Amino acid sequence: MNGKITVTELMASGAGGGAQVHVQNLVEGFDPIRFDVEVISLSEGPSVRRVRATGTTVHVVDEADDSAALDGVMTLLRQRPPDILHNHMFRAEVIGTRAALILAEHGLPKPYVVSTIHSSRIRSDEDRALLRRLTPSMDRLIAVSRATVGKIVAEGRTPAPVELIYNGVDLKRYDVTEACCTLPEEYGFPEGTPLVGVVARLEPEKGHPTLIEAWPLVLEKVPEARLLIIGEGSQRETLEAQADGLDLLGEECSEDRCVGTRKARPGAKVLFTGLRDDVPAVTAALDVAVLPSYREAQGLALLEAMALRRPVVASRVGGVPEMIENERTGLLVPPRDPAALAAAVVRLLTDHPLADMLARAGHDFVLANFSVEHMVRAVSQIYEEGAAAVAARSGATRTAA
Repeated sequence: MNGKITVTELMASGAGGGAQVHVQNLVEGFDPIRFDVEVISLSEGPSVRRVRATGTTVHVVDEADDSAALDGVMTLLRQRPPDILHNHMFRAEVIGTRAALILAEHGLPKPYVVSTIHSSRIRSDEDRALLRRLTPSMDRLIAVSRATVGKIVAEGRTPAPVELIYNGVDLKRYDVTEACCTLPEEYGFPEGTPLVGVVARLEPEKGHPTLIEAWPLVLEKVPEARLLIIGEGSQRETLEAQADGLDLLGEECSEDRCVGTRKARPGAKVLFTGLRDDVPAVTAALDVAVLPSYREAQGLALLEAMALRRPVVASRVGGVPEMIENERTGLLVPPRDPAALAAAVVRLLTDHPLADMLARAGHDFVLANFSVEHMVRAVSQIYEEGAAAVAARSGATRTAA
């Protein structure tokens, strides 16, 4: 087989999240001599800008209606028929697989269809039935954790082969990241303030309500601690109202003190930072990184914090226990348990030898098991096999004709 393998990565959303970081890591890591990669996103968002910054061509099909989105994707695939069509997240799986089938119906080569299951979401009966119908037309499923493998089986998606490939972390990047030393100045906290942070989309499954409920319990033991909630999402107003109801956001700002700045309101114990372009540097500045999810396929933000030698606390859900060994590489707590979450955070803020030990062990664990290079090699191997299968199918079709 001559020439490059053409690949289209189809993202269901251009918003920030682990799936989008996964795609960015892939396109940055692929051998450009072997692979010709483009990306299609089914919405605009910060991840579109980040992937474009890698030099990769990114097309956006921003159509809320699935039929219109399918038409847009089909137009792009006809212009550049890929050997590999790699779908990321539910909507991409549905639209991408349908697009591949339509290409075949129109006499064009059907791409090798790969779907990575990034989410631990429990789908509706209707969505599960749709996935079961479409899965036989997919050539390979990738699970990002053993827990995700179990989810795939429970959804009845066994007709397609399943491969476990953990999300990887760019260890070279994280090993050289310097902590953002200006956070206290930016947000108006005293120098040396203990900082705890969560990096996650502000969506129901990420567990922010439990962390906010836990924060007054943390302050009882470590009153000078401050919580940074890093990210955006549909639940921001609800979460801010919860924090305000617990008197965690401080006093209202006067125009001359806070307007036009990032500074927290006077007396604030919790700060919503919104999106930041320097998340690794901010994470490196945290004393404790937290992920209080109610469900989680893997938890890439945890791996990034561990790679930065930050001690971590997380809910014992989904694929998280595959990333963290309790009391050795981090602390695990039950989901939806504010008291347990607060106790674990306080423990790491006050027991510095324990925090240092967990941070070092977590870093070494990520270094040994979750490199982005391993992830890229594993996915590249699937693409090589897929391209060979497409060539064989095309040859068989020509022979039959």
